[in-house]
Amino acid sequence: MYAVIRTGSKQYRVSPGDIITLEKLQREVGEELEFDDVVLFHDGKKIITEYQDLGRVKVKGEVVEQGRGAKIIVFKYRPKKGYRRKKGHRQQLTKIRIKDIIFTD
Repeated sequence: MYAVIRTGSKQYRVSPGDIITLEKLQREVGEELEFDDVVLFHDGKKIITEYQDLGRVKVKGEVVEQGRGAKIIVFKYRPKKGYRRKKGHRQQLTKIRIKDIIFTD
């Protein structure tokens, strides 16, 4: 069983027990959350993609960790001009453990 959820303008394929890394969500560690924006659901027998049926699918998860990603260096350079700019960035991230995917009939 798996589902495809949309959060932070990205889509993620999730199954119960998976740990996914998302862009920062304003939640505390240990707090539970529910994803309502499901794009696709597969229960092992059939695939559901219709909007009316996907409204009955809920994906539940728990915040495992709040942290930051690896540092990315942005370096601008113009040859023969003496122009150099170095800038770094670390993205704020949230790790979530998917607990359950619920489909109500």
